[in-house]
Amino acid sequence: MTGDAAPRKRTRFNRKRLIIGGIVAVILIGLGYAAFTTLRMSHVPPNLDYSLTRLSDNGVYRVTYSSNDTPVPVNQLHSWKLHVETANGQPVANAAISIFGDMPQHGHGMPTRPQVTENLGSGDYLVEGMKFQMGGWWVIDFTINANGQSDKVSFNLMLQK
Repeated sequence: MTGDAAPRKRTRFNRKRLIIGGIVAVILIGLGYAAFTTLRMSHVPPNLDYSLTRLSDNGVYRVTYSSNDTPVPVNQLHSWKLHVETANGQPVANAAISIFGDMPQHGHGMPTRPQVTENLGSGDYLVEGMKFQMGGWWVIDFTINANGQSDKVSFNLMLQK
């Protein structure tokens, strides 16, 4: 070997070690993130409120839901009746209501876009297009706008598979 060969060989060896070390570091970081995400998403908070009637976040509305199927089905299109009243019990007429469903453990929403299709009167509204594609913990949010007031109410559901 000449005098130049030994340093060049060490440089190549060090580059290979650096590249392999970098790849291993990226893999370990990725695995750590995946484990953290799995733990975070698999956690269901203790003592969730599964009430069918809830006060909205700012106390403007009292809202009750009922499913046309009991228990609430999985993988089946169904509808709900939503009853909206003021905090002091007066039915809320002509409300604009938007619906959003989310599965916090999995980071995805519903496969459908439920919507109010009919004002049934006396504070009752028909919500069609409800569908949950899997069992587990779901959160359904209703944003209600009526008489110049807007508020949101959230319901927790634990659906059986």
